[in-house]
Amino acid sequence: MYTEYFGFKNKPFTYTSDPDLLFMSKSHREVLDALEYGIRNRVGFLAITGEIGSGKTTLCRYLLKNLPQTISTAYIFNSSLTEIQFLQTFLTDLGLDVGKKNRHALFSDLNAYLIAELKAARNVVLIIDEAQNLSLRLMEQIRMLSNLETDKEKLLQIILVGQPELADKLNHASLKQLRQRIVIRFHVGALSKHEVSEYIKLRLQGADSRNAPVFSSDAIDAVYIYSGGIPRLINTICDKCLLAAYAAQSNSIDVNTANRAIHDTEGVLV
Repeated sequence: MYTEYFGFKNKPFTYTSDPDLLFMSKSHREVLDALEYGIRNRVGFLAITGEIGSGKTTLCRYLLKNLPQTISTAYIFNSSLTEIQFLQTFLTDLGLDVGKKNRHALFSDLNAYLIAELKAARNVVLIIDEAQNLSLRLMEQIRMLSNLETDKEKLLQIILVGQPELADKLNHASLKQLRQRIVIRFHVGALSKHEVSEYIKLRLQGADSRNAPVFSSDAIDAVYIYSGGIPRLINTICDKCLLAAYAAQSNSIDVNTANRAIHDTEGVLV
């Protein structure tokens, strides 16, 4: 296919949550700085929102990969867990044995673990992805986790990550206590027009091509306008552009090629 034609070592616009492929836009950098600050200062609760495909999960994986060794981490992406399953998954991620312990025993084990980590000058971070889908009961249990603290500091840093609907859920009357405990809130914004251009260039460079295609400025403008600066949509359109250029045996992608890719994307989505 087009990978051979353009000499790519890999497909430049495949959408995965590989932290090595994170494009550090201004918004992504601000969110990352806020997360690192919150973790370092043990603020307890943080919430990050962003549109589908904005790079939230990739950013979280980047954070996990680059945190110092003095920080233990757990990452939960299954938002359909029951309360007991959630605790079991969390503790298992931390390397604890859950066996057939009940909820009380699991909380007790977690508290002992967190205190031991604090005494060892270590911190613990829990990232919960797709948090907008969590049940109200589970969110209340998550709030209770924040009660695990000393007189001076939080033993556990909890990062809620989700689509914009997460903000709506947090405004539910029953979650008032949880909402009030969230110290840091940030939204992962879309890429700017300039950032979309840089994103495309870096993705192409990362594929290490010996015959890289060239996107015209008008083509990039079309990609930006349609995608709204959302990385996942940029990837979808640009991938179709490369396929169209390959079919035409061309090494350039103009606005007509981009518009055809957009039209094709719209057809797939209908």
